[in-house]
This record gives sequence, C-alpha cells and structure tokens, in this order.
Amino acid sequence: MPDYKKELMYSYLIVLTICSSAGLQCWRTLFDNFSVNVVGLDGNHIGLLQSVREIPGFLALLVTYVLFIIKEHKLSALSIIIMGAGIFLTGFLPSLSGLIFTTMVMSFGFHYYETTNQSLTLQYFDKLTSPIVFSTQRRYAAAANIVVGILIFLIAPFLSYKTMYILFGGLISACGIWAITKSPAKKTIIPQKKQLIFKKKYWLFYFLTFMAGARRQIFVAFAVFLLVKKFGFSVQQITVLFIVNNVINFFINPFIGKFIIKYGERKLLSIEYFSLILIFISYAFVESRVIVGALYILDHILFNFATGIKTYFQKIADPEDIAPSAAVGFTINHIAAVVLPVIGGLLWMVDYKIPFLAGSFFSLISLCLVQSIRTKKPSLENSTSL
Repeated sequence: MPDYKKELMYSYLIVLTICSSAGLQCWRTLFDNFSVNVVGLDGNHIGLLQSVREIPGFLALLVTYVLFIIKEHKLSALSIIIMGAGIFLTGFLPSLSGLIFTTMVMSFGFHYYETTNQSLTLQYFDKLTSPIVFSTQRRYAAAANIVVGILIFLIAPFLSYKTMYILFGGLISACGIWAITKSPAKKTIIPQKKQLIFKKKYWLFYFLTFMAGARRQIFVAFAVFLLVKKFGFSVQQITVLFIVNNVINFFINPFIGKFIIKYGERKLLSIEYFSLILIFISYAFVESRVIVGALYILDHILFNFATGIKTYFQKIADPEDIAPSAAVGFTINHIAAVVLPVIGGLLWMVDYKIPFLAGSFFSLISLCLVQSIRTKKPSLENSTSL
C-alpha cells in the first residue's frame, strides 16, 4: 500500500468527502420536487433559494477567523455535522422561510468543508501526492453521487420527503460526529496564518479561481437549461446523463492526478480551456440532441481538471499561506456565482447564444494566461511513495 494512504488524514478526508458529496447530491435530487410539490414554490422562489445557497461560499473567507477558535480538521468534521443538520431539518420546515434557513445551514456546512478539505489536503500531502489525493477524493465523490441517486430512485416511491431528509441528514451528521472524535492532525505540520492573505505573486491563482467559478455558473445555470428549454430533455434523460457523467468521472479521475504529476498543470489546464472554447461555441450553435448531450458529458468531465488550479497553488505558495488562501480562493470563486446568473439571464433573453459565446471568450483568456504557469517538476526526494 502506498505510504500516503497510511496517513490518518487521508482516510479522514475521504470519509468526509463522501459525506459532503452524498449530502449535496441528496439535497439537489430532492430539492426541486420538494419545493414545488410540497412547499408550492414558483420559479422566482427557486431563483432566490439558489442565490441563498451561494452566499456561504462567498463568505468562505471567514473560515480564516473561525480557525482562531477551532482546529482546522475539527472544523471539517463540524461542517459535515452542520450540513447533515440542514438536510435533516428540511422536511420539518416546508415553507419558503424554512427552506431559506435550511438551505443556508446546509450550504454553510458544504462550503466550509470544501474550503478546509482543500487546505488540509495541500498541507498534509506533498506536491507529488496531492494530485493523486484530490483525484481519489473526486472519484469517491462520483461513486457517492451514483449510490445516492440509485437509493433515492429506489426508496422515493415508498418514503415521504421528510423521512428521506431525516435518513440522509441523520446519517451524514452521524459521520461528522464520528469524525470530530478523531485526531488525524500531526504536530509537524507548518502552522497556518490566521489572517486574510492577498499576495501579488498569487495573481494567476486568483484569476483562474475566479474564471473557474464563472465557468461553473455557465454550466450550472445555462447548459442544463439549454438541454431542457431548446432540446426538450426530460427529467429522466437528464438523470441518465448525470449517471453517465459520474460513472465516467469515477474511472477517469485517477488518470488526471497522474497526468498532473507527469506533465504538469499548464498542459492539463491548457487542454481544459482549449476544449471549453469549442464546447461553449458548440452549445451556441448545435442543433442535434445527441451532440448537445455529448457536449454536456464532456463539459462535466472537464470539471475535474480544476484540480490543476489547486496543485498549481501548492507549488507557488508559502506553506503557511495555504489555509487562509484557500478561504480567499473560495470567496473569489463564488463572486461569479453571485453576479453571473443575473447578468447571463438578462443576456439570454436577448439571445441564448450570448452567455455561451461569453464563456468561450473567458476560456480563450484563461488559455492565454495559463501559458505563464512556470513550476518546477516535483522531485521524488522527500516525497511519499506513489
């Protein structure tokens, strides 16, 4: 067994990542039907709730200050407990105000875990190992998504929404409670600065992080909407695409980590941005349901390439900057989540092609700037065995 798998932090973060992914998948799967069929909400309410869901991500920079009062690995476990509690309570509060509250609780747990997970992975695993660990986490996340989707499909005809929220939320919080009793931390880890960090030398990391947030919003807000609005994809067809995406991601993620180690972040991110230029242009002009479905799958696969942004930062960062910079990065990533859906929605009303052509332009800029990445290839010396 490779040495890195013997690290207590490795199994600790894998378990919590499975919980985080399963919780979000449960929330996403049940949200629309629960909102419409039980709470009786309309489109404007759904838009409001989606904006509310992004607020905790925008406030991720506050993690830096929370670390004054709680250790980072404990905050990871606490975040999973909070996420599970938000899901657990959803069925008890079937109203707009109730959904706003439970969505905020769930989202704070999810986003704060994602922030600390990125930070802890970069702190505990060296430059040769972290790409593999990130890819493994995403692989388990894909598997968790598939399992949760199948479970909900099987139990939904027999259980109420409230019961399903209680089951999934309770199980996730229970795992978080288990984790908070563990001590995977090592005293040899370099102490992290407990203040917000903005450094000129991190400018490319900030830029790529912002662009990743913009790209994510174009996919989430407009790509799926295009499939439904223009091409008439049904719920079942979207679900099939989602399952295919996660099955592919389960198998492809280990190769992404190995690619980073062998060829570096610049080549990986160049492939991503060049591909996105073509995909976004194709979204704007394609007329075939088969082709647009394939574009959706390819688009989703490329999400995994964002691992390269994290590992690039590890190579240029001062070791004590990792935790505060992860928090700042998450906030930068979510600036686009607050602004882009509104602007993109207005542009969609003028011509649905505009948001996708804008995404293609963003990708072109990213492709040009990512060529300035210059990092030394990590040495096997003083690195954990792969």
